[in-house]
This record gives sequence, C-alpha cells and structure tokens, in this order.
Amino acid sequence: MNEEKYYQEIEHLIKSNEINKRARKLEENNDLVTTYWEIGKLIVEAQGGEKYAKYGNELIKKWSIKLTEAYGKGYDYTNLSRFRQFYLSFPILGAVRQYLNWTHIRRLLPIKDKNKRNYYINLCIKNNLSERELTREIKSNSYERLIDKPDKIDIITQPKYSITTDMKNPIIIPISQEIKTEHDLELSILANLDFFFKQLGDGFLYAGHQYKINDGKNNYYIDILLFNIKLNCYVIVELKLRSLKKEDKAQIEYYMKLIDEQVKEVHHNRTIGIIISKESDRFIINFIKSNDIIPLYYELQKAVIIKIE
Repeated sequence: MNEEKYYQEIEHLIKSNEINKRARKLEENNDLVTTYWEIGKLIVEAQGGEKYAKYGNELIKKWSIKLTEAYGKGYDYTNLSRFRQFYLSFPILGAVRQYLNWTHIRRLLPIKDKNKRNYYINLCIKNNLSERELTREIKSNSYERLIDKPDKIDIITQPKYSITTDMKNPIIIPISQEIKTEHDLELSILANLDFFFKQLGDGFLYAGHQYKINDGKNNYYIDILLFNIKLNCYVIVELKLRSLKKEDKAQIEYYMKLIDEQVKEVHHNRTIGIIISKESDRFIINFIKSNDIIPLYYELQKAVIIKIE
C-alpha cells in the first residue's frame, strides 16, 4: 500500500468518526428531550397532578438544591421549572421529540397561546427550521401577521412514507461480474437503473451517484441519490458489502439531515434512506425513516441476480 492509499484510509476513518460524532449528537438530543419530559412528568405527579402542579414550587426549590449540588446548574430551579412546564405544555410527546430539539422547545415554552405555539411548531416541522430561524419567525410576529387565523391549530404529522404497492418480488438486478466490493454493487445498480427502478416501484428518479455534500468542515459522498415523486422526497442509497452496523444508520441519518438542510425544498417531505447490506449469502435493503429501520431481504443467486425473499 503506497503513501496515498494510507492517507485515503486514514481520511476515511476520520470522516467516519466525524459522521458518527454528529449523528450521536442527534441521538443524544432525542434522549435529552425525552429525559427532560420524563423529569417534568415526575415533578407534576409528585406535586399531586396537573391540577395542583402550580402550587408545588417549594418541592422544586428543595429538589433543585440537591440536584444542582450533585449534577450541576443544568438542574437548577429555573430548569426544573422548565421541565415541568414542558410536560404540562406537551402531555403527549409525539412529534415534538421527533422534530424539535431542546433549544426549539425552550424558545417555544414562553408562548402560552396553544394555537400560536402549535403554529410555530408546524413551521419547524414543515420547513426544518433551525432555532435561529424559529426565533426570527417569532420576533417578526409571523403568527400575528396571519390574515386568516384558524380557530384551532393542531400539530401536524408528516405523511407516513410507504413502500409502493407495485414493488416487484423478487427484485432482480442483472450483473455482469461477481460482486466483490461495494463499488461493484454500485456499478451493477447504475448500469441497470431504469430496470431497477421499475421493480423497486413507481416514481423513482436518479439524482446522482457519489453525490457530494459538505457540512462546512468535511466533504461526504452519497453512493446513490434518488428522488421519489410519489413520496415527494429524496432517497439516499448507501451500499455496504457486510453486515449492518449501528454506525451505518448513524451515517445515513447524518446524510439525510444534510440533504434536508441543503438540498430539499420546503414543499418536499423529509429525506428517507436505504442501506443495502449483506448478511451471509443474502443482501438486505434497510429503509431508514425517522428512527425506524424497515428491512427487506435480498438474496444473491449465483452472482447473477439479487432477489427479495
């Protein structure tokens, strides 16, 4: 292995590590939001329920002193009060955990009008707003400037992604050579895109391969980028000629986040992902959406076709 190849191997490891660090931050945020909500729930229950929660400030003061001494100022009186308010404002966590981080939620908590608060939550969900963009919307009185305010605004849920009903079984990818590397698999799919798409389902369009994205520090390359006009979203395809690993999901979720932030338009649904991995003598297609993995099983038969079982 020459010097350049060593460098490429090192760079690959560093990039993978950076992806994993950023993806772990996303997972940590979901855990953080859930933890704060659970703390708020327990505080309310300890105070005797929602009806009596507002009279339980002394309990929060006592607990905040003990928790701050043990774990730091993140659990002081102000923050424990926020956690309680968080639970009272969102008794059903649902989409809040999925689409908002704690900085979004903290910015929304002072808004007492439920319709107004739900309006801004919906803006975040539909437009993938950052906390800074949300703050700008609030400061510009976006809700107040609505010409026709609905009587009731509910938190929206994104349309559920569905695998098209016209998917073929088995899915066959003609290949001209034995698949030994991820590059071989990529070339086989690229050489038969139209045939592959028609079996995967209607509405898939090719957007690029080794598609370059950048997070401001590093360049990353998506194996294959598709768009589905029926699902109205981008679809990332990553190829792994080995068993699926936890970091693969973290990697593709980070790519999905970058595509959502940099490529997708406001009217598009959130990006979904596909990881093609290999288990023994079969390939597995894993659909990634939100926190879910939907596996579909593919078999390699005589190094000629890939088949869904």
